[in-house]
Amino acid sequence: MPSSRSTRALAVALLAVLLGALLPAATAQAASRTVQGGRLDWGIKASFQSYVTGPIANGSWSLTGGAATVGGSQFRFHSATGSYDPDSGAFSSGFSGGVHFTGHKKADGSNELDLTISRPTIRISGGSGVLHADMVSKERGTGKVSNRSQVPLARLSLGGIDMKGGSTPIALTNVPTTLTAEGASAFAGYYTEGTPLDPVSLSVDTRGTAEPKPSAPDKKKDEGEKKDKAEKKDQEKAGRFEDAAVDWGVRRTFREYVTGSIGQGKWTLADGAQDGGALFRFPQGKGTYDAKKETLDAEFSGSIRFTGAHDLDLKFAAVTVAVAKGEGTLSADVTSEGKTTKNVPIVTFEAEDFTPEDGLAALTEAPAALTAEGSKAFGSMYKAGTAMDPVSLAVTVDEKAQLPALPDLGSEPTAAAEPTKKAAEKPSAAPAAASSDSGPGAGTWAAIGGGALILLGAVAAFFVLRRRSAQPAPEAADASAAPDSPQTS
Repeated sequence: MPSSRSTRALAVALLAVLLGALLPAATAQAASRTVQGGRLDWGIKASFQSYVTGPIANGSWSLTGGAATVGGSQFRFHSATGSYDPDSGAFSSGFSGGVHFTGHKKADGSNELDLTISRPTIRISGGSGVLHADMVSKERGTGKVSNRSQVPLARLSLGGIDMKGGSTPIALTNVPTTLTAEGASAFAGYYTEGTPLDPVSLSVDTRGTAEPKPSAPDKKKDEGEKKDKAEKKDQEKAGRFEDAAVDWGVRRTFREYVTGSIGQGKWTLADGAQDGGALFRFPQGKGTYDAKKETLDAEFSGSIRFTGAHDLDLKFAAVTVAVAKGEGTLSADVTSEGKTTKNVPIVTFEAEDFTPEDGLAALTEAPAALTAEGSKAFGSMYKAGTAMDPVSLAVTVDEKAQLPALPDLGSEPTAAAEPTKKAAEKPSAAPAAASSDSGPGAGTWAAIGGGALILLGAVAAFFVLRRRSAQPAPEAADASAAPDSPQTS
């Protein structure tokens, strides 16, 4: 019969092996995840927008950094980056883009109201959340300008939302917000602490963290750099470039007209054009570029077609860009009412300082104005000289240089990602995952369940053996016999 000590040792060893096998599977979901891609929709405060553009302030607002509009009065910030801990529910994600409000124009041309809100960040921990943002504002009355980074602007009312246990996408919908004391100060004194702001909605993609792979030493680095420099000089002499792209959103109000209640239409991208939310990218530029003269003559792939009610049918294709003497012109083949006109100059834009840096020559959000020919292309909807969406242009003259990334809006949130929440609550969170990498699947849980049964069996066996070992052992007839061998007479 086994001794009490050996029985316990065997049971403990078995328990340790089983627990060691089961615990990693059960805790795998709790690993911290990286936020990569997504959007934040927030109107800041609808009544403030109305005030700015109304008869009192007689102002306007404009978008910067690739921000877009969505719905009736919301701004969409893009390219989420940050981190998320499914175990604690801690969440931190920054977004790109900004909004610039101006109003109360003075005789000298400046604006008494001048406020920029950009780079919003959502931080959630311990059941509470705050929206931070960079803010540049002109104080009401004094005109003093303040520039503050990541101001805690608004508190999020997260009552009932459980951020734990999510994977991808993570979504929050219509979360109420209120102005903080710091936000009231940075808001140029237009509102006081506790003032309700517009609700916040967001959706971000997450992925498991991956350790960076150590790069192997490059023994031929010096030789490669010399070769690259020589090729670069030859390339610049020849006027060639590696790649190029032009980004242009046409005009924000035109897009809103097309998809709104009047236009009831849409736009369609083709031939390689890409949608960046607030802009369209025409890629695969080909042509010539002179870094010394800062000139460019290039054609791009892609087309966009706007269709809608009231016989709306307008297409831009075969986009070209010419830059010379500090000014650029974007042209395109225009198709309207079944007729195509080739190489129509649509807008002109500022093109100062178009020299390459680290292999990339770039213009970012250069102000653009409609040409007389462009006005005709729009059916005289806009007059010549009307401000259109800015133009961004990028040309790589080095094979190692990369074009700026398009705004990353992330994946669309799905109904399957909506979590369980209290019925009385309007705001909702969607930390539940719909993707295949969202933690333990059915197979994992089946394995855990099977392991649990084995574990229970092991525990039962342990107690049975312990009970038997506690009983007095029968006297052996032969001291030399094995402990469990049958006795013979």
